[in-house]
Amino acid sequence: MNKMKGLVNKHYEQDMEKNFYSSEMATIQGYEKISSNVDWECSFMYRHQPKSNSHDIPKLLRITVVEYAEEVIKLAEQLAAAMSENLGLDKDYIEKAFSKPSVGIKVAKYPKCSHPGLVMGLREHTDAGGIILLLQDELVPGLEFLKDGKWVPVPPTQGNRIFVNLGDQIEVMTNGIYKSICHRVLPNKNGSRLSIATFYNPGADAIICPAPKLTYPSQYRFEDYLNFYSTTKFTDKVSRFQTTKEILK
Repeated sequence: MNKMKGLVNKHYEQDMEKNFYSSEMATIQGYEKISSNVDWECSFMYRHQPKSNSHDIPKLLRITVVEYAEEVIKLAEQLAAAMSENLGLDKDYIEKAFSKPSVGIKVAKYPKCSHPGLVMGLREHTDAGGIILLLQDELVPGLEFLKDGKWVPVPPTQGNRIFVNLGDQIEVMTNGIYKSICHRVLPNKNGSRLSIATFYNPGADAIICPAPKLTYPSQYRFEDYLNFYSTTKFTDKVSRFQTTKEILK
């Protein structure tokens, strides 16, 4: 994990930081409030399965990212099994329901921002998919979760701890017993924040519905939900679920 974080930071400093600060968003941020539709982040996505884009990943990172993904998948599978058993379901229920899970890693830096009040690092949202495993910065804060109407900071963690979050499909599959949580990232004027988020999601053709034993709309394909989510990501989750019931039933 230390190697992964070190290489990501090195890649950012060598290849990404200069381009970010020369972008239009970064050059205007000292003078006016930026559009509410942009995020103060610098990121790339590694798709591990079902089809890998490892050749698009910088050589500096390629081998380490692939190895990291394989190890984190093992943890996601263990969590899926534990969650299934906790719900009184078969141990492999979630993994089977995901129907050949898709896995990707979002590697992000939230650059140091001299005027953090003008922009969000990442706007508030819930995640679309399944189980999200986050390896975050050890020093720079910024991640917040919404609980009982208040934003609660998630402090930086030492010792390579993995922070677990759940996406919308887990909430649907468990009939609301497990919930996806609204979260956001605030920019920081004192340093750049690292985020390595692994998404263990249903396969694109996975049919999503509540577990019969826990008995949301009738069944739908995850890809259909994902297409709808792409236009409503930064809206209220409850209203999104209600609309989903109407258009996908």
